[in-house]
Amino acid sequence: MIIQATTTTSNFGSFPICPTTRHQSQSRKIIPLNLVSSQKYQEFTSVTHKGDKMCECFDLHKELVPYGDAWNWQKVIVREKSGLIERNEECPDTLIVLQHQPVYTMGTGSSIEYLNFDIKNAPFEVYRTERGGEVTYHGPGQLTMYPIINLRNHKMDLHWYLRELEEVVIRVLSSTFSIKASRIEGLTGVWVGDQKLAAIGIKVSQWIAYHGLALNVTTDLAPFNLIVPCGIRNRKVGSIKGLLEESCSNAKAHHFDYSQLIDITSQSLIREFSEVFQLKIQQRSLEFLVKKPESL
Repeated sequence: MIIQATTTTSNFGSFPICPTTRHQSQSRKIIPLNLVSSQKYQEFTSVTHKGDKMCECFDLHKELVPYGDAWNWQKVIVREKSGLIERNEECPDTLIVLQHQPVYTMGTGSSIEYLNFDIKNAPFEVYRTERGGEVTYHGPGQLTMYPIINLRNHKMDLHWYLRELEEVVIRVLSSTFSIKASRIEGLTGVWVGDQKLAAIGIKVSQWIAYHGLALNVTTDLAPFNLIVPCGIRNRKVGSIKGLLEESCSNAKAHHFDYSQLIDITSQSLIREFSEVFQLKIQQRSLEFLVKKPESL
């Protein structure tokens, strides 16, 4: 069964970091996680920026959020921003960073031929959304970033926006882990060799963009085997943890607490997002976000 919409109630809590499936090593320069200094990590906790445009940020990266909740939040915020634009009022940007409970999501025109299971007996919930792109998986250990961006404040060009989202991830992987990532011509997303680390899918309404990107950090990659991720055959899906494990051959590195990866990567994502889009980040609490639907 494919879910078109939902109004589920939030039920947040902690979760275990899932193991990562390893892929074949390729030649690349990577800093082992145990060499990421505590001083560098502390720098991530203070977001820098050069712009004067404000962006409210809901940093829920430690939370395991049901997909329906996050989808509803986005639609409410889009309606709120549309109203501001109609009234010629200031319309700042919004950023939500979180993890999801296991779920498959499909774009508006996604084909069920990319599902390697019976839709009537799906292993997880399946949502068909209004974003572009084919089917993908979200789950624990994957950071999902939902920018709800008023492109009038930036550049009214969808190709530019997609490339800028890719740039955020490329900078995170380079500056934080010395992982050299790249784009592949004709495909959307961020790649390291033949492994796709970040998927991107957006929807734009009246130049307000929402949905966003998903970056595999410590993700269990097994659920990707039940789909053709993003409709791209004969290519792999990878994760930051998997790449770091491939680069580490000593016992000390293998016994490192990889749970820190989520925190480190989340802070780097927010920092690089603020730099790429020249935004001043204003942190907001979860309570403010949950109350938004009641105010409309």
